[in-house]
Amino acid sequence: MSKVDTDVFAIAWQDWHDQREADLRLPHGWLSLTAFHWLDADPAELEGLPGRWRSAGGAATVTATEEEGLTVDGELIDGTVVFDPVEAGPPHWVGFGDKQIEIVLRGGRHAVRVRDPEAPTRTAFTGVPAFAPDPGWIVTARFTPFAGPEPVTVGAARADLEHTLHAVGTVRFDLGGEPQELLATDADGGLGLLFRDLTNGISTAAWRQLTTAPPRPDGTVDLDFNRALNLPCTFTEFGTCPVPPGPNTINAAVTAGERAPR
Repeated sequence: MSKVDTDVFAIAWQDWHDQREADLRLPHGWLSLTAFHWLDADPAELEGLPGRWRSAGGAATVTATEEEGLTVDGELIDGTVVFDPVEAGPPHWVGFGDKQIEIVLRGGRHAVRVRDPEAPTRTAFTGVPAFAPDPGWIVTARFTPFAGPEPVTVGAARADLEHTLHAVGTVRFDLGGEPQELLATDADGGLGLLFRDLTNGISTAAWRQLTTAPPRPDGTVDLDFNRALNLPCTFTEFGTCPVPPGPNTINAAVTAGERAPR
């Protein structure tokens, strides 16, 4: 790669990294999480929140009066509201002043998380350290699809939770003088890769993630490890991130992408 091409690559990476940090700084982004609560069948108050919350009959509910100040779509709640999130899908939202309360379904259980712009993890955020961008960390791999998605059960950042991933195939490539193989999931037509490597716990977090463009017609796909990301659970104790499937350990030090947060 020529000097000009290298400069263009570094500028593009910096733009991407700046946007990544801007997304983390959003008022209700991942850095704003301040609480996690599993919901039970019996209505209960949650610390720091008004209303009574429960999970029953396959749905989550909150019961509150107008005076308590909870809102849905900008309207005050006065009675009971029912939420029916899908497993691992987008949350439903309840407002409470400057806070946003998300209702999710994880591992077949309903949970509530609180997002507060004044969370210390957000107000003290100074950026995500990363290795210097290096075009040498763009690796060409070969994708071999499965006949159909295959369920894979994995653990989570929380000890009381498991996730089911749906692997769509494998990617194979050489790194560190050794053949490597990772299970891949679908990521909006591209591939999602959760992986461990030999830098974990030294210069990087316990595991990271990488997404790719769709594989080419010949099955090749580029893995740009410069864009390996920390998962939300790297920044907050209230994340529910899945861990990599058992095979997804790269037997090399991937000195590219995001480092462990300061």
